Amino acid sequence: MRLSMEIVLVNQSTSYLMIDIANAYAEKYEEVVLFAGCIKEFERSLSKKIKIEQIKPYNKSSLYSRVWSWLVAFIQIVYRIKRHYKDSYVVYVTNPPMSYWTALFTKNRYSIIEYDIYPDALRNIGISESNPISKIWSLINRKLFNKADYIYALSDGMKRLLSKYVDKNKVKIIYNWSSNSDLRPIAKSDNPFILEHHLQDKFVVMYSGNIGYTHNVELIIELAIRFKDDNSIHFVIIGNGGKKQDLLKQAEMNGLQNCTFLDWQPADRIKYSLAAADLSVVTLTEETALVSVPSKTYNILAIGSPLLCIAPKNSEIAKLVRDENCGAVFEKTELDSMCLFLQSLRDNKNLHKTIASNSLNASRKYTFLNAKEYVI
Repeated sequence: MRLSMEIVLVNQSTSYLMIDIANAYAEKYEEVVLFAGCIKEFERSLSKKIKIEQIKPYNKSSLYSRVWSWLVAFIQIVYRIKRHYKDSYVVYVTNPPMSYWTALFTKNRYSIIEYDIYPDALRNIGISESNPISKIWSLINRKLFNKADYIYALSDGMKRLLSKYVDKNKVKIIYNWSSNSDLRPIAKSDNPFILEHHLQDKFVVMYSGNIGYTHNVELIIELAIRFKDDNSIHFVIIGNGGKKQDLLKQAEMNGLQNCTFLDWQPADRIKYSLAAADLSVVTLTEETALVSVPSKTYNILAIGSPLLCIAPKNSEIAKLVRDENCGAVFEKTELDSMCLFLQSLRDNKNLHKTIASNSLNASRKYTFLNAKEYVI
């Protein structure tokens, strides 16, 4: 029997993680409401039992647009909860970042899911701890985090960071999961992506993701330059972003025939493109690496690919890779070591098989069933 208490979930940009969490709540509670600016469905659709409250969508086209969309959405959230949902239980996601500030003006019981920790994230745009904005935000965090029933974090590093605002015993770690339960290893001979791009006899090193200015994707070009005369290795870079044209020019200037650049793949092709990788590259900046693991990591594990991670050795993804023995982690200056790792996997089929199997085994810990752990 489902419970009668009404649940309100707040997440301005709703994707597969929030859809899975909302669906888990809908299995237990009669009334579930989702505040969302946009809903992007992947394999699993949002339950028809869930009522949707439309708020302003997140606009990331510029810093001004981001802040404006956050502020408008925040005002909408406060107004609607005070007016229509004052007796509901609320689960806030930090999108918009100040969503949980609603608790300053309401008496609802609530929990908070931390995807990005503010004001700490403001350092990326030059706002330091001594800035009045950071000081005020920190005071609000201490007040509201201690009033919350639960604070959910995505990693040990995030929990450590949150401990300066709230007793760490109140912080519960729930790891993210793959967007698609259909992701699995696919033999090269059965993979249409491999056949289409003539990769049957290649050791494929793949990067699939954003190619923005904060991503160290140019290091993949550096690797490709070192292997430009090795016909057995091919680099595939999938995605778009501000740095892509620079990478294309760099590849052309160096006469690289061992690189293929592709745009984002259609949703129904992703399982084939990801599964084409013999080695998958994940890059992280120093600012983000210490508190989170990129969601795409769980997709890579699901297709049973070893990981080559370019990230700090004390990062969360480094911990995952060490714990699961599913790849290797390198600082961005360690190109020689990256080359040796790549060659060892290419040349030693048993080693590659072992690490690939470890990735696949690790993926079974990160499924959408984790969403049930959020349900109160």
